[in-house]
Amino acid sequence: MPAPNVISIDKLARLVGLPASPLLVDLRDRPASAIPGSRFPAAGDLARWCRSHGRAVVVVDADAGGSVAAAAILRSEGIAAEVLDGGVAAWIAAGFPTLKLAALPPRREDGRTWWVTRARPKVDRIACPWLIRRFIDPDARFLFVAPGEVLDLAARERAEPFDVADDRVPWRHRGERCTFDAMVEAFGLAGHTPLARLADIVRGADTDRLDHAPEAAGLLAISLGLSRMHGDDHAQLDAGMAVYDALYRWCRDAQGERHDARSHAPAAGVSA
Repeated sequence: MPAPNVISIDKLARLVGLPASPLLVDLRDRPASAIPGSRFPAAGDLARWCRSHGRAVVVVDADAGGSVAAAAILRSEGIAAEVLDGGVAAWIAAGFPTLKLAALPPRREDGRTWWVTRARPKVDRIACPWLIRRFIDPDARFLFVAPGEVLDLAARERAEPFDVADDRVPWRHRGERCTFDAMVEAFGLAGHTPLARLADIVRGADTDRLDHAPEAAGLLAISLGLSRMHGDDHAQLDAGMAVYDALYRWCRDAQGERHDARSHAPAAGVSA
């Protein structure tokens, strides 16, 4: 019989990267890598911090033992909390992707990473925030400003600039590779097949190589349409998150599915 209040490695792997993913709380002290989407709350009132996010919690440690007490305390506070079966060690042993934390910029006083880029995003500047919020720092803050203001604001606000054509900025296009590629690779996520497939689509849409992936033309059309629908960059980002959520799920689960007039017709002899 499975232990109560324990989530399996396989089940968590199906939830990571999705908008309904649980709040993944990592208790380890300064780890080199982590499960994508992990949060690292400061020492203090963990229950209050978790409650402020309003989501079910999965507590992880190096192995399952270190997180049992924390999860039990959270449940005593009325917070739905589970322990990852086997902890991070089991996650790594199972071959699931881990996030390289050395590439993560320093967090601000609010515990979030801050990022800044050019206003009026189209493809890369929506794809990158999606990647960051789903896999890197779910609480990340994004600032959109005029192109000439990006580096000044980055220095003044200690925000990480991205998708800027400047050799001083690590998160930028390099040859035929776009900024999304740079982030996927630097954070150690290139081995995650669905993200690698999504990177192909983003690259095709963002670099005018629509023959690179059949889906690139559709992503470009949707991105340009969203840009014209939304005058506010943050509203556009919110709408774009759903687009990339859907594309990621297609890359992960639905590439083999086809749809035409007969795809969902009842089988012969079965009434609709």
